[in-house]
Amino acid sequence: MSIEVGNKLQGKISGITNFGAFVELEGGKTGLVHISEVADNYVKDINDILTVGDEVTVKVMNVGDDGKIGLSIRKAVDQPARPERPERSYNNGPRKPKYNKKAAEPVRPENFEDKMSKFLKDSEDRLSTLKRQTESKRGGRGAKRS
Repeated sequence: MSIEVGNKLQGKISGITNFGAFVELEGGKTGLVHISEVADNYVKDINDILTVGDEVTVKVMNVGDDGKIGLSIRKAVDQPARPERPERSYNNGPRKPKYNKKAAEPVRPENFEDKMSKFLKDSEDRLSTLKRQTESKRGGRGAKRS
């Protein structure tokens, strides 16, 4: 069988590095299986999975102009077909108004004037609380005693 993209071939592990494994194919050609193409799950150390001399089935992923052959072990394994998921529709028609959970009436969006008056009221409340706290602390620490 010739070495073409998509073909599945038998090979023998001829060398292992920290980034992958070299596989000797038919005709004396050698290809590389990157560590990410060894298994479906994360592989920290390729030596835990492969050893030199192992017979493996590989799938040819790419053949470079310079003769480099990219291989995959995980894609060479026939996996069961996944069930088709139905198309998702993100447009569910016009938006429904938000409702106040306490009352059964729609919540109307605030305009700028409403937001500004709410901010000013909250700000004045915070300032008055702060002033009360500082007034009650006067005469405490650092105050002169008579």
